[in-house]
Amino acid sequence: MRILLAEDDPLLGDGLRTGLRQLGFQVDWVRDGAAALRELQTESYAAAVLDLGLPRLDGLDVLLRARSSGITTPILALTARDALPQRVRGLDAGADDYVVKPIDLTELAARLRALVRRSHGQPREQLQAQGVVLDPAARTVHKDGEAVTLSTREFDLLHALMLNPGRVLTRDQLEQRLYAWGREVESNAVEVHIHHLRRKLGNTLIVTVRGVGYTLGAS
Repeated sequence: MRILLAEDDPLLGDGLRTGLRQLGFQVDWVRDGAAALRELQTESYAAAVLDLGLPRLDGLDVLLRARSSGITTPILALTARDALPQRVRGLDAGADDYVVKPIDLTELAARLRALVRRSHGQPREQLQAQGVVLDPAARTVHKDGEAVTLSTREFDLLHALMLNPGRVLTRDQLEQRLYAWGREVESNAVEVHIHHLRRKLGNTLIVTVRGVGYTLGAS
């Protein structure tokens, strides 16, 4: 899943980007609040990690402006350990959750997955459809109890569709969920991934809505 990271500390930002990528996230990293707000307004993210002490535009202002303009992206705020008033203001301004520094990467990843899951109305960590079980934390997929090996892109595409049952996602929407900045996207990449998923998981799991996009088939 693609997330936005807004953190001005170069060492912390690089460490978070690297660590989250290793855990399966696609990460776009900005270093000031103005850039964070611009990205939230113009790009599609599963979630955002927002340091509340950003330059150019304070993280609290980013939250307030984003929510007042109707942006519903789940936002997890980063705060200092002794900044209880800041955490309260952040939650009141529209943050969905927070993590205190120093950051435990596994906790951050788990909280991000929970935010995304809740934002899509999914009560359980594991997603299921037509005998397919996807575990976002372990990044595993099983079909009728048997493990299925997927590439990173195949997993992320299937995850996006299973988070949105009953909704048709266009190719552009899927590409936005699969690729962070600087990743070249081939013109038929989504179609190729869909083909591979159907070969591995069956032809009825993913339905093509001609002229629109793709959706999960009825269970």
